[in-house]
Amino acid sequence: MTNIWPWLSLAGLGAFHGANPAMGWLFAVALGLHRQSARIVWLSLVPIALGHAVSIAMVLAVVTAFGAVLDLRNLQLAAAILILGLAGYYGIYGHRHRVTVGMRTGMAGLALWSFLMATSHGAGLMLVPAVMSLCLTDHAAITGMSSSLPISLAAVGVHTGAMLAVIAAIALLVFGWIGLAALRSAWINFDRLWTLALGATGIILLIS
Repeated sequence: MTNIWPWLSLAGLGAFHGANPAMGWLFAVALGLHRQSARIVWLSLVPIALGHAVSIAMVLAVVTAFGAVLDLRNLQLAAAILILGLAGYYGIYGHRHRVTVGMRTGMAGLALWSFLMATSHGAGLMLVPAVMSLCLTDHAAITGMSSSLPISLAAVGVHTGAMLAVIAAIALLVFGWIGLAALRSAWINFDRLWTLALGATGIILLIS
């Protein structure tokens, strides 16, 4: 774990995921405005972060399991093909199949929504290169990936913490000062950025 760059990458991806409205802050703001409560905005952050963390943890668990039976290059190729396929799908069809949850949903429903959104967007797949790099840096043989479980859990924690911090900052700023109406003139197309990020992740796995 002496190599700091994979950890910075995990935190950076967490910040990127947090800035994406599809990952939760827009929903937290809308729910807070609907119920006219800043407390609801704060409470919404917990299930959003939990659902996201469970989603990426499941992806990393699958990578760990396959890493026990595949050599490093085959694992990289399999992950790269999956990620590039998902990026290609989003590039052609866009993010059309969104998960819909009503504004009256409870915290459990919000956690489920966050989990499904992160899973359908391939959020956990973006962490694969950094986690694989950490496992190798820590001398964990790719054929014995069970020893990398603590690293994977730490990666989930770092990533989720960074994401939660960004979501909290944006959600409270929009709820308290900016308002949703002002976003109409300053909207960023995160769907395209997300697709490009997925593609970049797949390419990194192919050439590394």
